[in-house]
Amino acid sequence: MSGKNILKRLDWLTIVFYLLLVGIGWLNIYSSTFTDNNASIFDFSELYGKQLLFIILSFLSVIVILALESGFYERFSSVLYIISIVLLLGLFVFGKTIAGATSWYNLGFFNFQPSEFAKVTTALALAKYLSDIQTDIKKRKDQFYAFLIILVPVILIIPQPDPGSALVFLALIFVLFREGLPLFYLGIAVLAILVFVTTLMFGTVWVGIGLSLIIIFFFVLKRTSFKAPIAPIIMVFVASILFSLSVNFVFNNVFEQRHRDRFSLWLRLEKDPSKLELIRKTIGYNTYQSEKAIESGGFFGKGFLEGTRTKGDFVPEQHSDYIFTTVGEEWGFVGTTTVVILFTLLLLRLVYLAERQKNDFSRMYAYGVISILLVHYFINVGMVIGILPTIGIPLPFFSYGGSSLIGFTALLFIFLKLDANRLNEWG
Repeated sequence: MSGKNILKRLDWLTIVFYLLLVGIGWLNIYSSTFTDNNASIFDFSELYGKQLLFIILSFLSVIVILALESGFYERFSSVLYIISIVLLLGLFVFGKTIAGATSWYNLGFFNFQPSEFAKVTTALALAKYLSDIQTDIKKRKDQFYAFLIILVPVILIIPQPDPGSALVFLALIFVLFREGLPLFYLGIAVLAILVFVTTLMFGTVWVGIGLSLIIIFFFVLKRTSFKAPIAPIIMVFVASILFSLSVNFVFNNVFEQRHRDRFSLWLRLEKDPSKLELIRKTIGYNTYQSEKAIESGGFFGKGFLEGTRTKGDFVPEQHSDYIFTTVGEEWGFVGTTTVVILFTLLLLRLVYLAERQKNDFSRMYAYGVISILLVHYFINVGMVIGILPTIGIPLPFFSYGGSSLIGFTALLFIFLKLDANRLNEWG
C-alpha cells in the first residue's frame, strides 16, 4: 500500500482523539513540573522537555509502524512475543531498580521498561493464537495455551515487583470472552473477588450465611424454572467457603504491611476513626492529597499554572501516575469531564473499528488494545479519586514516561495500520 493510500485509509477520528489526549497530557505535565526558573519548553533537562522528546519519538515510531506491511504483525507476532519474554527475564540480571521495582533497563539516554513492549507483543501473540484455524477456545487444551500466553509475562513481572503492570495483562482475558470463552470463568473470577472482599469486611461466618441464602434461592428456582444441576452449585459453595477460610491467613501472612494498609484504607477495615485517618495521611497520602487537589478545583478549576497544591508539590508523582489531579485542580469538573469523554469516545471508536474487521487476527488484536487501554484508564482514574486502591499504573497517552507513551502509541497504531488494510489480502 502506497504512502498516500495508507494516509487516506487511516481512521483519522481515532488519531484526533490520540493527539488531543497526548497534547492535553503534555500541558498538564508542563504545569505539574513548571517552576519560575524554567526558561524554555524545549529544555530537555526538565521533565516536560523530556516528555516532548518522547512525543517526537512516538511520532517517529508511528512512521515505522505504518511503513511495515500489515502482514508483518501477524507473521512475526510469536517472534516479537519471545523477544519481550527474553527482555523481561533479562531484568533479573541487568535490570535497574527505580522506586523499589527492578523494571527498567538503563539505556543511558532513557530508561526502557520492557513490560510496556510486552503488552503489545502479548496482545499480538494472543490474537495470532486465537485466529489460528485449529484453535477452538471452547476446548480446554486451547484455553490452557491462551491463558499461558497471558500468564507468562505476568509471572515474570510480579517478582520485580510490579503488580500494577501484571494486573493489566490479565485484561487480555476479555479478548477470550469476546471470542467465545465460557462465561463460567468470568463468574468464578467475580465470585472469588467478592468472597475475598466480603470476607475481609464481614468475616467467613457472614460470607457462609450469604452463600447459604443464595443456595436456598437456587433450590427454590430449581423447583420452578431453574434447570441447572445442583451438584456443581454445591461444589462451588464448598470451594467458596474453603477459599474464604484462607483469606485471613493470606491477608495477614502473605501480604506485606503496606498492602494490608491499602486494603484497610480502601475497604475501611480499620474501625478506629483516628487510626483510619492516620493511615489515610501516611500509606494513603498520595490518594488523600489527590482527592484534596481535585476537590479544590471546583467546577471550572483554578486555571492553567494556577494550581496551588500542584505548585506546592502536595501530590507525589503528580506528573506520572497522578497526572489526573492536575486536570482536576487547574481545569476543574469541566476539565476532568472532558478528559473522561475523550477516553470514552476513543474506546467506543475502537470497538466500532474492531467490529468492522474482515480479518480475525485484526479483530482479536483490536480487542486486546481496547482491554489494555480500558483497564489502564479505569484503574488510574479510580485510584486517583480514591475508589480503587493505589497500584501505580499510568494514564494512557497522558502520564509522563517514554516507555509507556511509545508503548501505547505502538499498541494503537499497529491496529490502525491493520484497520487501514482490512479490505486487502495479506501477502
